[in-house]
Amino acid sequence: MKDLMIRGADIVVRTLIEENAEIIFGYPGGAIMPVYDALYDYHDQIKHVLTRHEQGAIHAAQGYARVSGKVGVCLATSGPGATNLITGLADALIDSTPLVCITGQVAAHLLGTDAFQETDVVGMSMPCTKWNIQVRNVEEIAPAIAKAFFIARSGRPGPVLIDITKNAQTDFGEFNYVPCLGFRSYQTKIEVNKNDIQKAAELIDSAERPYVLFGQGVVLGKAETEFKAFLDKTGIPAASTLLGSGALPQDHPNYVGKLGMHGNYAPNMLTNQCDVLIAVGMRFDDRVTGDVKRYAKQAKIIHLELDPAEINKTVKCHHSVLGNCKDSLALLTDAVTAKSHPVWMERFREFEREENAAVVQHDITPTKVGLTMGEVIHQVNQYKADDAVLVTDVGQHQMIAWRYFNYKKSRTQVTSGGLGTMGFALPAALGAQMFDFSRQVVCVVGDGGIQMTIQELGTIMQTKAPVKIILLNNNYLGMVRQWQQMFFDKRYSFTELDNPEFVKIAEAYGIKSQKVSDRSDLNEAIEDMLIHDGPYFLEVVVEKEDNVFPMIATGCSVEEVRLS
Repeated sequence: MKDLMIRGADIVVRTLIEENAEIIFGYPGGAIMPVYDALYDYHDQIKHVLTRHEQGAIHAAQGYARVSGKVGVCLATSGPGATNLITGLADALIDSTPLVCITGQVAAHLLGTDAFQETDVVGMSMPCTKWNIQVRNVEEIAPAIAKAFFIARSGRPGPVLIDITKNAQTDFGEFNYVPCLGFRSYQTKIEVNKNDIQKAAELIDSAERPYVLFGQGVVLGKAETEFKAFLDKTGIPAASTLLGSGALPQDHPNYVGKLGMHGNYAPNMLTNQCDVLIAVGMRFDDRVTGDVKRYAKQAKIIHLELDPAEINKTVKCHHSVLGNCKDSLALLTDAVTAKSHPVWMERFREFEREENAAVVQHDITPTKVGLTMGEVIHQVNQYKADDAVLVTDVGQHQMIAWRYFNYKKSRTQVTSGGLGTMGFALPAALGAQMFDFSRQVVCVVGDGGIQMTIQELGTIMQTKAPVKIILLNNNYLGMVRQWQQMFFDKRYSFTELDNPEFVKIAEAYGIKSQKVSDRSDLNEAIEDMLIHDGPYFLEVVVEKEDNVFPMIATGCSVEEVRLS
């Protein structure tokens, strides 16, 4: 597409429109001001959301990307604006979230002079981006943005950063947009090897106690249908990682729970009793494996994975199948023999009943006077829609919400997995809601994390995004306190919080609010929140020293999972 000579700033905006970007999350400043000036003329073609902090902008873009399956876009100025994106870039890289982040930069002739608000954001962001580039000339803008979108969304998704000098934004050039469809040395499509499929099928058919672990790769590969078909035919029990939640409905007969440090009892215990372990679109994170030296040593491990770098990185597999799991699962389903494993499946159900008696009943039907985090999430399930999106921050509430939220649809789990970023939830929930105002977006936060990005209540106020915020308030940095209780002789070193009146803060932003501390008020409060037409802030005061179990302590084997 060719046009008359226009400013580089207009080329930025018009290229974003050509890439079908719907929403930009950002914060203006001197070095990016020409782009913001250009946005003024395109407000009917692309929406901009003014966050209250650049970290809020990138987390909002992540939330949008995770729910929509599209590329999230954010804008920031140079210097502190650009450096405020670094946490979000690192978060997006480890969780494979596609982002295009555009930062302004000082004029090219000032580079290297320590000019006002000059920072080397390209150097800083290199370790936490899939690709980055500095654009110094107007002619480079459109090709760089087109390439950025291609890289962000293709293969294993991830964040990309484009740093554009101010002179490139203000100079005039010809708008010549050409979509990027590929380039040398970057392989985005891996053809699945049929011999690898046959070897994997033979291993699976020979198994007496096969076991499937599935991760976010199923969601990113849009392989939910193929994955379900594979399980339906093979009858193999399947457990999810944190980010894999929702790829398989929890009421599926083969679903046996959640993996990892605070996952379910059966999936962890039986990892070291299966004879064939099939990992689909997951990377054997340390929170899943525990002590890797004692992880599934008895099993033949098959790894279905798109990224070759993940094969044998942490856990040595006996056989790997490279490629998008949408393709490999379809081929594998055709190749395997239809079976069922009732005796093996019953082993999972036995451990499930044990966990239910020892942990679940305590969490959702407690005998304590104070409210528990588990019963709050359990009550949310009674009123939420099937396609409700759960967005969580990081800590005890994150693990409890993950354990008890009833996932029925794909792309309904949004959380900071690999990086564990406190402050993630509130802006990410905003971004998720901006994609679709008709969806229920439930944001579960702790009293520690919310105070890291609480200013984004202002963005929710301004956009009127109907986010439902549940603050589980225990006046502690709860997860750290739990570790201090269990492993540091209850030496609660700087984890107790003196908190503000959160409801008054939310009300100051014009958000309908309520505080609940009595069990008799909980159900009605949750129902009122979910039916309210607009944003809602519900603070629930919960037990101060309640812990999250099951738990695998650091350095322990998965079969050393504790119920108390």
